[in-house]
Amino acid sequence: MKLVYPACFYPCEESGYTVTFPDLPGCITEGDTLAEAVDMAIDAASGWLLDEVENNKALPKPSDIKSIVANEYENGFVSLISVDLDEYAKKIGNKAVKKTLTIPAWLNTIAEKENVNYSQLLQRALAKHLKIKQP
Repeated sequence: MKLVYPACFYPCEESGYTVTFPDLPGCITEGDTLAEAVDMAIDAASGWLLDEVENNKALPKPSDIKSIVANEYENGFVSLISVDLDEYAKKIGNKAVKKTLTIPAWLNTIAEKENVNYSQLLQRALAKHLKIKQP
């Protein structure tokens, strides 16, 4: 899912930029250069939006960029930030997904006696099978 939100960029006194999102309350970031500020803005917005999705909250509707005015006293300007939430979720997302599995009763009995954590074991086995390094 690709999303676009307006962001307000404000130059910092010494150097760099602070970035805020009118539609994403509390989503604020900064960068030492404009390029870094844009990268940080994409990451911050992606994280904010993914958190909403993982908590089953509705995503805010993006404002029309024409309706957003940066604080002129702070020499701010407005730009659009594009977020690919699906790609971000693949890299960062950590929401657990419930899966149902079926195993023979005899195997379940032995595993329960050994206090096997099915979720943990399945995650490890899947990561190994898919050749994914786990942190």
